[in-house]
Amino acid sequence: MATSTLIQFLAEGEEAATSHRRQIETFLASAAITAGDWVQFDTAATGADRVLKVTNDTNLFATGNPLIAGVALDTVASGEQIRVVVAGYAEGANVAAAVNAAGIALVVDNTSAGRAVAIAAADTAPACGVSLEAAANPGDTCDVWVFKQF
Repeated sequence: MATSTLIQFLAEGEEAATSHRRQIETFLASAAITAGDWVQFDTAATGADRVLKVTNDTNLFATGNPLIAGVALDTVASGEQIRVVVAGYAEGANVAAAVNAAGIALVVDNTSAGRAVAIAAADTAPACGVSLEAAANPGDTCDVWVFKQF
């Protein structure tokens, strides 16, 4: 359910908005997903459904998850359509306690499903985003910039 990616610009007199700086794609949820969860492509599916479906069961890899698609915008049940920020600004993304400042590179590893952590030297997957602020509380949420992975 891909959308087109257009050249983004602001016409004279146009007001800047978040939507000018992010890309949202619609997927099918393979599990119940909460808004703010980091989601990955569902490798339990078969064929092309592996990139049509997403899940928040992201804690597969100790060294970072290269299958991350982005941050869920909606809370949905399994089988429902879900909008995911695949690039750009995402408000209220789930992060771990160590995300205590802006500018921390993020990766999703096997620490906690659906939650990003600060990237570590041993991580082999690329960063999936960067924090734009400190998380308010340990294991809380913060605004992030999602790096386009596909």
